[in-house]
Amino acid sequence: MTIDPQNLLERLIACPSMTPEAAGALELLTHELEAIGFAVTHLRFEGDGSYPVDNLFATRGSGGRKLLFAGHTDVVPPGDLQQWTSDPFVPRVADGKLFGRGAADMKSGVAAFVAACSAIPADAGTIQLAITNDEEADAINGTEKLVRWMADNGHHFDFALVGEPSAAEFLGDSIKIGRRGSFSGTVMVKGVQGHVAYPHKANNPLPVLAAIVTALSTTKLDDGTEHFPASNLEVTTVDVGNPTGNVIPGAGTLKFNIRYNDTWTPDTLADWVKARIAAVDARGTSVDFAIAGVPSRSFLSPLSEDIDTLSDAIEDVTGRRPEYSTGGGTSDARFIAQYGPVVECGLVGPSMHKADEHISITDLVGLTAIYETFMGRFFAAETP
Repeated sequence: MTIDPQNLLERLIACPSMTPEAAGALELLTHELEAIGFAVTHLRFEGDGSYPVDNLFATRGSGGRKLLFAGHTDVVPPGDLQQWTSDPFVPRVADGKLFGRGAADMKSGVAAFVAACSAIPADAGTIQLAITNDEEADAINGTEKLVRWMADNGHHFDFALVGEPSAAEFLGDSIKIGRRGSFSGTVMVKGVQGHVAYPHKANNPLPVLAAIVTALSTTKLDDGTEHFPASNLEVTTVDVGNPTGNVIPGAGTLKFNIRYNDTWTPDTLADWVKARIAAVDARGTSVDFAIAGVPSRSFLSPLSEDIDTLSDAIEDVTGRRPEYSTGGGTSDARFIAQYGPVVECGLVGPSMHKADEHISITDLVGLTAIYETFMGRFFAAETP
């Protein structure tokens, strides 16, 4: 049985699987995967202050090299429906393109990989799929717990692929061998509120906030590394909540985000931020710093024969060899990287999260061919 990637993608788009509701997407995949010999396990994770999430783990084969494919079926909400040419959850084909929410991010990657698996002999090696329905939002009860469950239950892998959009302009022009981390923080400065005519009876927190902004945003973090650009801090807001022109505010906050390379960890970044704040004259105010949320760690997969094999497969299908990138935001690959080497390889992504999200059907066919070609060579190679 050979699966048509376009047909499968259209059926996946028709499942309005906005985080965390799977809306039939995981059941659809279960049916298709079981039909081509996979054993499927459904896992629901909950707790840790987030909503419960349904996840899917599938495996086929028991010997040879072990390949993991990871992805997500959840999508962001479509937003203003007036901005869409047609219903975002009714797949539409026009001008060689397939339109619908999730077409690019990233039901296409899932459909292409499942279709490629249907063309690979069941005894070629061990294929595992880790599919979550919680990547676009909290990402608490999804891939992180899914790969932890896999490790706890002996499901290890030699190499992993994530089907996130990785190409910039053309299929295969780049793959992601790593991602920067994301670290957010909040700084609160408490002074004393008062009348602007009596500044000696107040303590304005704004000069201290301004000095902290300068200390954080004008100090270089690093010069970048071989595969990463320089880490970067951006102050995203400064707020005192003061609508009145004759009142000195009593407190103010600033928020910032750092996108950082493999020079740093969340702990060393926290120390760096604290040192920059400590260097500022607090002028009698109290200054408190807190990390916002859970930082995303940076990761870099070591260059290897498997990455060369993937690059060869891409070149064979597209005629171009991919660049190795670490750009963009965070992805679930950061969780997988804690257990083994992982690379992101998917379609062109500029339309993701936009109205009339779409992919080229030719690119979908090409991505399926890339996955199939890579798997054939991956399983033929000896375990390093």
